[in-house]
Amino acid sequence: MNLTLFLLALFDGIAYAALVFIVAVGLTLIFGVMRILNVAHGSLYAMGAYLTASLTTFIISAGLPPIFAFPTMLVSAVLIGALLGGPLEWLLLRRIYHKPEVLQLLVTFAIFMILEDVQRLIWGTQPIFQSAALQLMGTVRVFSVNYTVYQLILLPIVAVALLVGLRYFLRRTVAGKLILATTEDREAAQAIGIDADKVFLLTFIVGAGLAGLGGALASPTTSILPGIGADMIVLSFAVVATAGLGQIEGAALTALLIGLGRSFAVYVWPETQVLVPYVIMVAVLLVRPEGLFGSPSARKI
Repeated sequence: MNLTLFLLALFDGIAYAALVFIVAVGLTLIFGVMRILNVAHGSLYAMGAYLTASLTTFIISAGLPPIFAFPTMLVSAVLIGALLGGPLEWLLLRRIYHKPEVLQLLVTFAIFMILEDVQRLIWGTQPIFQSAALQLMGTVRVFSVNYTVYQLILLPIVAVALLVGLRYFLRRTVAGKLILATTEDREAAQAIGIDADKVFLLTFIVGAGLAGLGGALASPTTSILPGIGADMIVLSFAVVATAGLGQIEGAALTALLIGLGRSFAVYVWPETQVLVPYVIMVAVLLVRPEGLFGSPSARKI
């Protein structure tokens, strides 16, 4: 592998890892607080991508500057969190918190399938591509490689800012401390007056918003078509399981590990690009079943 291919693989891996982390951190936040593996997270990612592409196309066709594509991403993420995440938690998930885990998985999988069909009804089955944000930021030359500023600089900055912001939110704000207290012991938190239902609702809205933000940021870099949510949720599960369930900082490092592994596989041995993330996950779980950054938990008998 020469220097050009090495740099291309490195940049692809960093950009992809940033997107996977943004989606996976929402998934691990929801699991860390609510103890629910939300399969519908992938559909929220896809809805964010579709909504951003549609709104950006509408803005440009209305004669507005392409710079509005960036605030559109934030608007889409907020809409996904508030209009989809909130009602899903309030109407469905709240009723199954004390049910068996298998039932929780089936319910979130059913939501995933419903949202997949909703995407086909609204946007059809033809690919949608809207790259105004990507083109607006142009490219940068690093040694002998020209790469898009959007993927090489903006996406990693957003991912790092998100990691720092979440750490600050959870450890320094009242709402974050309420979430952490509920995570540690829901019954004890309720005993001291914390409204666990509101904490769960806030957590799910934030997690759904992060899935929508991941889709919004991914929309200028890829064609949006049915099935992208399934691909992302499987990879996000691999990141979350490898890092350890509920480990936000670990998800960042694991996303980078899996993103780089997948990217270098594309250039060195393309047939294994789909396999590599799961080989990494299996190798880690065989040695540390609780994940790279998880800790063994006591089991009640």
